[in-house]
Amino acid sequence: MTQQSPRHHPQLFRSFFQGSFPCSTACRSGGRRMDMVISSGHDMLLEKDYAALAQEGLHTARDGARWHLIEATPNEYDWRSFLPMVHAAARHDMQIIWELAHFGYPEHLDIWRSAFVDHFERFARAMAQLMRNEGVEHPFFTPINQISFWSWAGADVSWLDPYASERGRELKRQLVRASLAAMHAVRDVYPDARFVITDPLVQIAADPNNPDSKPYADAQHQAQFEAWDWIAGRDAPELGGREDFLDILGLNYYPDNHWFFSGDTIPAEHATYQPLHRLMLQCWQRYQRPLLLAETGAEGDARAPWLRHVTEEALLALDEGVALEGISLYPVVEYPAWADDRRSPGALFGLGDPNGNRTLHEALALELRSQQIKWHNREKQN
Repeated sequence: MTQQSPRHHPQLFRSFFQGSFPCSTACRSGGRRMDMVISSGHDMLLEKDYAALAQEGLHTARDGARWHLIEATPNEYDWRSFLPMVHAAARHDMQIIWELAHFGYPEHLDIWRSAFVDHFERFARAMAQLMRNEGVEHPFFTPINQISFWSWAGADVSWLDPYASERGRELKRQLVRASLAAMHAVRDVYPDARFVITDPLVQIAADPNNPDSKPYADAQHQAQFEAWDWIAGRDAPELGGREDFLDILGLNYYPDNHWFFSGDTIPAEHATYQPLHRLMLQCWQRYQRPLLLAETGAEGDARAPWLRHVTEEALLALDEGVALEGISLYPVVEYPAWADDRRSPGALFGLGDPNGNRTLHEALALELRSQQIKWHNREKQN
């Protein structure tokens, strides 16, 4: 008889249900900067946004410092865009997982050169010291958001900065170097700092009509772990990875994160479809590190059923002993579309009106409250 793993009881974050603010600062074609902190109105509505999340029981959130604004001049730091966020979070007792780079960096840097890593290391140290001076205790950081996705989008398919092709693996190595340098710098200031290392959680399966595609599909599926393996020093040790730097796995997961090797989405009812709790179990068995569903959401009327589905899958994973520590809704506030084919999951709060008020999406809010009640009741029973 197989011995069952004890059910995991999350306690790492201030709240199990969380919110992720859109904070990409990617440069699109023509050098146009897409600052989502501005386009979502979050820069002007910081106080209201943090208060609104707390009102909905979301006491932990992911948010971002905008490196391109802070270090617009080399080696000079202007914190006017960041300090209000730190102060507002403190006033509303919000626990923030701070992103240092979300697809964007200062225009004076060449991402391919060693100076990029050096600047990022100094920026991370300066940001940590500023937060220390502001009295922030027990901080959480994401050095670079979605290393694997950025590498693919920016250096394989030329969709984001640095707009390269067939250099994705090279960029991935560079972003891992920068992440490790930043984590060293942060730990110099905060020895107890925690790191959430985010990347998409996906399933890639062989084409049903092409069994010969299985080894290629398997290799692609395994590639999602490469950046995490490098950060942990399990592979590519020359990059300087260490097990303790692979701290918390941030899993970004959406309805279309399952596809065949051909690129077609795997229907949920297909025999090869691996449910979310099984994918999380794979990560847990591989790394034995805490997990956070760092981004998840669906569009339109699907957003409430999606949250119900994800929460049910989360509970199954917890029952199997997976150390899942939270579910973060993305985007928690609405932002205008990127004017391309990028997925835009439905937000909990809409864009601000002329008076700075955001409309609450009632169906998603009701589902969130329902799942929070079920969650609390279940935790009390166990």
